[in-house]
This record gives sequence, structure tokens and C-alpha cells, in this order.
Amino acid sequence: MRSFTLALFISLCGFAATAQTAATPAATATHKITKPKVVEAGCGSCIFHMKDKGCNLAVKIDDKTYFVDGASLDDLGDAHADDGMCNVARKAEVTGSVVNDRFVSTSFRLLPAEKKNHKD
Repeated sequence: MRSFTLALFISLCGFAATAQTAATPAATATHKITKPKVVEAGCGSCIFHMKDKGCNLAVKIDDKTYFVDGASLDDLGDAHADDGMCNVARKAEVTGSVVNDRFVSTSFRLLPAEKKNHKD
């Protein structure tokens, strides 16, 4: 009797876990960048005025902004320096996919800052 009750309990737990997994929709990429693409990068809050608490890396792809997974502001130097990502938008070369309205980076390379021409 105990073994039957234990087997029934294990079967029901497995069924519940399967049902819960099946109900969760799979994340699908809505936009894939397989060849390096140059995009605008900066702090989502400070540069792109996105709603978020704190400073987090974001990119602008085809006029839409996305927070980035797979790279961070900390990877790119002092974000709050005069030339940091919270003060200046920069160009970056990226590959990855947009998944659940976030950019999941497979590569992220910050390009050299553009030099401003000063007329004396």
C-alpha cells in the first residue's frame, strides 16, 4: 500500500511539473543581428530616458531602445565620468537578438569616441 501511494504521489508531482512547464511560453527572438551592426549605446536612464531604477546599459536599434543582457556599463569604464556612458551616447558594434523586449548580446564592442572638431 505504501509503495502504491508513493508511486501515485511521484506520478502526480511529475504531471504537475510538466503542466507548469508547458504553460510557460518559450522566449522567441523578434529581431536577430547575426552580422555586426553599429548601434547607439548609452545608459538607458540617463541617455535614452527609459524607465528603470538605476543606470543600466541600453542600445538603440532601428529607432527603438532596449536594455542589454550580456554586457553592462561596468564593462565599459566609469559610467559617470565626463565621457562615460551616463553622460555621452557612443557607437557600438553588436550582435545578438531582441528577446522579450531586451537585447541579448552575443558580442558588444564599444567603438572609439568620435572626436569633436573645435574651431579656434
